[in-house]
Amino acid sequence: MSTQSLRGTVGAGDAMRTPGLVRVLRDTRYVFWREMLLPLRDPFSLIFSLIQPLVFLGLFGPLLGASVGAPAFGGQSTLQWFLPGVVVMIALFGTSMTGSNLQYELMTGSYERILATPLTRSSLMIGRALKEWAPLVLQGLLIALVCIPFGFVFHPLHVLLGLVILGIFGIGLGALSYSLALVSQNKEWIFWGVQQTLLFPLMILSGIMLPIEAGPAWMKTASLFNPLTYLVNAERELFAGTIGEHTLWGLVAAAVTAAVGLAVGIRTISRDIR
Repeated sequence: MSTQSLRGTVGAGDAMRTPGLVRVLRDTRYVFWREMLLPLRDPFSLIFSLIQPLVFLGLFGPLLGASVGAPAFGGQSTLQWFLPGVVVMIALFGTSMTGSNLQYELMTGSYERILATPLTRSSLMIGRALKEWAPLVLQGLLIALVCIPFGFVFHPLHVLLGLVILGIFGIGLGALSYSLALVSQNKEWIFWGVQQTLLFPLMILSGIMLPIEAGPAWMKTASLFNPLTYLVNAERELFAGTIGEHTLWGLVAAAVTAAVGLAVGIRTISRDIR
């Protein structure tokens, strides 16, 4: 949906007559659909983004099993243990870089044209953040299905719940990425510097690549303060076909991340517009 379409769809008179919450929900739908048109028009970008995770599964997975040993995986096969971590990695890499799209809009001036529409400012952030949910779920589902012939045991309802939790997390992380893009506009090096500095420590300390139990005591302690740790544990529990304490804590971590991300994002976009 183009900026002109948004301007025509949401007229100034309609905006003034629509109650606050209803208006935010309606505007969020418009922004969400506009953002979703980008991957819908270029679906191969979603498929192409799965190459890196498949490489990790195909090359790193066997090395992981040979070097760490089966007891570290809690009785699960290497693929059953490693696949949920790779799915979380897709979310981490994908949503943390979404702010770069907003930076491109800032450079080209299309973001300013969107601001000229009568859309509520909070909907601009909420709609963008919600857009991160759908591709995450689709990518996670595709990679799980691809791994079935290689020994992955697929539990449909558990996997679906895990992807929903992952999508909630992606909403919050995407909003934080957009916030960082707004704060660092016209200075791309700040965005990429912060993103890369935080990305890999969070990933390593969550146990995505290797069991955190194999690390020193200080790493185990640091992992307790990493929301990704609880998300990864929840995904592994659900992908194994069970629901327990890890699932609950993963849902809490995802919900808190989404709430904090949206709160920071809405505040940032409102302050930036002033």
